[in-house]
Amino acid sequence: MARTAGKLGSGVGGSRRRSAEARARYEVFAEILQAAEEMQRRFTELFRRVDLSLAQYNVLRVLRGAGPAGLTCGQVGDRLMQHDPDVTRLLDRLARRALIARVREAADRRIVRTTITPSGVAMLADLDAPVEALHEAQLGHLTTRQLEELAAAVAAARHAPPVG
Repeated sequence: MARTAGKLGSGVGGSRRRSAEARARYEVFAEILQAAEEMQRRFTELFRRVDLSLAQYNVLRVLRGAGPAGLTCGQVGDRLMQHDPDVTRLLDRLARRALIARVREAADRRIVRTTITPSGVAMLADLDAPVEALHEAQLGHLTTRQLEELAAAVAAARHAPPVG
């Protein structure tokens, strides 16, 4: 992990006056950021082949999981892996490509349901094997126990109490 502090600058991790615990927290923070960036970069390259962004892929994945009932725009936004401030724009782009469909509910015209189309399902089906292969390339060297422990540790860090 020593390469991390040098790559991201001394910051908290490089201060000799900080405790070993503070340096360790910084090192973990830096490693998580670097791992996430590297993983995202490789997925971005994969999805570029089919003219999808990572966010658009995520929307399609969420809608496939929602089934035929679909979701409202707000529900889609709540289920995304990464926050996107403009879910409507993502949906617009996918609708123009006929990968999703949006329909106003008859009972309440304010509510618009979004579903994945057969073309969207087919695109995801074509991506399933390459996505799984990329997961294998990135994480396949870890045991199931290591993956479970890593997931639990990252989830615990993500759900830390707010600062301030």
